[in-house]
Amino acid sequence: MHPLVNIAVSAARSAGNVILKHSERVETLQVDRKQHNDFVTLVDRNAEAEIIRTILKAYPDHAILGEESGSSGGDSEVRWIIDPLDGTTNFLHRIPHYAVSIGIEVRGRLEHGVIYAPCTNDLYTASRGAGAMLNSRRLRCSNTKDLDEALIGTGVPLREEFMPDYLKMLGHVATSTAGVRRAGSAALDLAYVAAGRLDGFFEFNLKPWDVAAGIVLVQEASGVIKPLAGDDDVLNHGHILAASYKLVDALESRLKPLSLGD
Repeated sequence: MHPLVNIAVSAARSAGNVILKHSERVETLQVDRKQHNDFVTLVDRNAEAEIIRTILKAYPDHAILGEESGSSGGDSEVRWIIDPLDGTTNFLHRIPHYAVSIGIEVRGRLEHGVIYAPCTNDLYTASRGAGAMLNSRRLRCSNTKDLDEALIGTGVPLREEFMPDYLKMLGHVATSTAGVRRAGSAALDLAYVAAGRLDGFFEFNLKPWDVAAGIVLVQEASGVIKPLAGDDDVLNHGHILAASYKLVDALESRLKPLSLGD
């Protein structure tokens, strides 16, 4: 395992311990609303602080982009992109579908990803050129070739301006696949695509910390990442389509005619 991934795993597990410690007393947590349907708790902040502490102990000069703390670290060639608790709303409702997500950029390119689901102790890791793993098992995206046999994950956009286009896309996908699931954690959904649990995933307007680790996982599991709209810089615009190479063109054909603004 790459040294950067070793530190990411240690940081993710430490954050997972923080999350689990509070998981049975969520009613005592102070909850702040960042925007409609987007919440943050002391657990998010403490978990992120634990991740940052672990990273900076090993690599004090590295740059960090965290969901809760923003950017730090200046001009380092290595940047850590952190979501300490992806699926906060699930966590607050005791729904065990949330994860710690850590992506690592080197010289502007995503190179490593770690996603840790503390409820199940599932650890997803990937490094560019070295494949993707779930615990000790090698990952590959699903072999599903036919759209009508595919199970697709999605997320509902928070911004109202995206809703009309999203609902059209959802209708097209729901009527041409085996089913659609909205589980509430984009990072974990991307990990599920890498693991073959979902055959594909699409969502609008995600943030870099939502997708950084998942992008590496999907690509290293022989999957494909494409933009739903805009240029190829999915990390920064967040309009993402992920699927196996056998399915991605068929799924894209149900989505692209309805791209943003069409």
